[in-house]
Amino acid sequence: MADTAFMPESALLRTLFERGYVYQITDEAALDEYAKTEMPIAYAGYDATASSLHVGHLVSIMMLRRLQQAGGKPVVLMGGGTTKIGDPTDKEKSRPILTEEEIQSNIESIKSVFEKFLKFGDGPTDAVMVNNDDWLSEIKYIEFLRDYGKLFTINKMIMQDTVKRRLENEQPYTFLEFNYALLQAYDFVELNRRLKVRLQLGGSDQWGNITNGTELCRRVENTQAFGFTTPLLTTASGAKMGKTVGGAVWLNADLKSPYDYWQFWRNTEDGDVIKFLKLFTDLSMEAIAELEAFKGPKINDAKIALADAATTMLHGAEAAKEAKLAAEKVFNQGATAEGMPSFDVPFADVEAGYSVVDAFVLSGLSASKGEVRRHIKAGAAKLNGVSIADDSALINVSDLEEDKSARLSIGKKRHARLNAV
Repeated sequence: MADTAFMPESALLRTLFERGYVYQITDEAALDEYAKTEMPIAYAGYDATASSLHVGHLVSIMMLRRLQQAGGKPVVLMGGGTTKIGDPTDKEKSRPILTEEEIQSNIESIKSVFEKFLKFGDGPTDAVMVNNDDWLSEIKYIEFLRDYGKLFTINKMIMQDTVKRRLENEQPYTFLEFNYALLQAYDFVELNRRLKVRLQLGGSDQWGNITNGTELCRRVENTQAFGFTTPLLTTASGAKMGKTVGGAVWLNADLKSPYDYWQFWRNTEDGDVIKFLKLFTDLSMEAIAELEAFKGPKINDAKIALADAATTMLHGAEAAKEAKLAAEKVFNQGATAEGMPSFDVPFADVEAGYSVVDAFVLSGLSASKGEVRRHIKAGAAKLNGVSIADDSALINVSDLEEDKSARLSIGKKRHARLNAV
């Protein structure tokens, strides 16, 4: 872990230290000198395994934002090439192989998110986006093994946590996946050659891959490159950041509405509010210190400040305002709000009687029928504000409002609207 007594002088490391991003740094004194005396150029990589990134990716995106705010140049590396393999790091089984068309479609869908956090352009500190398929697809296998394969030892590679765990559990670890570490390290070399990148940012689970890259830059390019990782982010209760009963917290609005996104941050555990304000918003440290003084019920004001700031950054001020107003209408008045996530059910199905269990699963409020039944048993599942007593209950036409909708709720804070169409 990074030396907590280290006092950085560069604007970049000062910010990263005081806001809690730091876990490991390959050479913090040398990195600090580089960031202080030159324009730091850094990258973070993202494989296109889905059509959207999720909140788990947000720490590295925010680090690129901090880099740009400190006068550095961010490089967003899309893994068009490495996605064809799938990053095995911290995975218990192989990822499904995507087609080139699926990968390209995912990249196009992901691109717009970065424009919310970074300024792109042709200026010296403007962010750029590159695709590692541009060079990985051109690699000649024999030449690559001759030039780079000899610099990696099997002895070291099988000591990485993911590999050890798979082997110990007698789970398959394919030769395809084994190559991922080589290709990620080679990405660093190519980015150093093409864009003079000298710093890679990532999560702590990437430390082995990152240090492979810094070592390869040293041996092949005679360049001192740096690695910087953040702690594995968990909530105060120990859950993995960004995982909810409804699944991943996606960054694309078509997968996670601004209302749901605002609610995610509003429902932050008390013990995480200040940490998340530092990591995921641009609020000043002075403003955050004032919010940190809030105790008891007033801590909800800090949660609202977090939800407002985080949602504004991703979806814009107007969407954040609408989400907040929608939440107030639902919580304070029990009304159905326009910003509430909704889903459609054929009107004929409601006429015939539509299962409340199926409705809660379809709404995304619960991940499975078993989870719905547990909520019903606990008295947490409600239809139009009234607790559901029986998991065999049906939603009928008589349950619909004038606009042919019904409100589903889990507890006091999570709601969705069923539209009979």
